[in-house]
Amino acid sequence: MSDNRQSLADLASLTQAGAQAPAAATAAADGAAAPVAAQPTTPLREQELDKQGRAYATGRRKDAVARVWLKPGSGKITINGRDQEIYFARPTLRLVINQVFGITEREGQYDVVCTVKGGGLSGQAGAVKHGISQAITKYEPALRAPVKAAGFLTRDSRTVERKKYGRAKARRSFQFSKR
Repeated sequence: MSDNRQSLADLASLTQAGAQAPAAATAAADGAAAPVAAQPTTPLREQELDKQGRAYATGRRKDAVARVWLKPGSGKITINGRDQEIYFARPTLRLVINQVFGITEREGQYDVVCTVKGGGLSGQAGAVKHGISQAITKYEPALRAPVKAAGFLTRDSRTVERKKYGRAKARRSFQFSKR
């Protein structure tokens, strides 16, 4: 039994050493290949800033539309001229907005100024999150991959279904009366 384990360990070490040796040999043979391999990590997009050095983006969710300006700062978020604690009183809504900074590990590094119109508070919070996600990728294009992997760049297309005629709501029927 111990011989089998020993031979499996030897086999595993041989396959690992065999996989590393050709990679090292090709890197040593191609002296110019190493800098070229580092190039794909550079962002494919350019930084998009306005004259004041801010990144602008529009976020949408349900019927809400948020216009977001992002610039380096102390982490202050202002929505419609009010602080985020006042505008979004519920902690869950503030958590939604700050998810982007948590994913990108940029808490307290950017000031956000945004105006939001339409919808309710939940839709507005989602719109601000979508706008911050787009703006941070315009300010730092290297952050696009983690933000996109988290699904924050995709607009959530779910909206309220319209009410149909002959129905109490979108799908609910009127209460049935036998007599």
